[in-house]
Amino acid sequence: MGEPQNLRVVGDRIEQLLDELHTAADPQTYERAEELLRLITELYGAGLERIVELAGTNAPGVVAAFLDDDLVSSLLIVHGLHPDGVDARVQRALADVRPFLGQHGGDVELLEVDADAGAVLLRLLGSCDGCPSSAITLQHAVERAITEAAPEIVTIDIAESPADLPGVTVPVTLGPRAMYDTCPSEVGA
Repeated sequence: MGEPQNLRVVGDRIEQLLDELHTAADPQTYERAEELLRLITELYGAGLERIVELAGTNAPGVVAAFLDDDLVSSLLIVHGLHPDGVDARVQRALADVRPFLGQHGGDVELLEVDADAGAVLLRLLGSCDGCPSSAITLQHAVERAITEAAPEIVTIDIAESPADLPGVTVPVTLGPRAMYDTCPSEVGA
């Protein structure tokens, strides 16, 4: 088997091709192409659902292996077949990133998940609370963990202080960040 493809790039390319087709093709041709893509997705989703059912009945350990595989797990999410809800997947992602934060005396607390809005509200704790590099830590470690485990999450907010209540947030601004000397960070490592 060859090198695995960067599937995020593949997904982006599909979106790009659809946008180009929408711009270049007549409406009827675009509608047919869109229907074709939808039908193929439904067919493969139904096949994946059947595979999960058969594995669950005949080899339950295989289902656990499916969930541990990033690609298969993400396909299960896309097709609504993942057995874990968004809350559980976000909690698991935060548990996975806690050892990294703990190396710097920090932690993260999940305050709220709004699955309908695709949003989570977090609080950074310990040395991460108020640290100038906490935004970098959030972006590079916590955000990556959450978006890989729960791609339907599109907004990650952090409470300004421990006294903040859910709903009072500072949006995370994505993009390049300046490096600070006041808080150690091994995010890029």
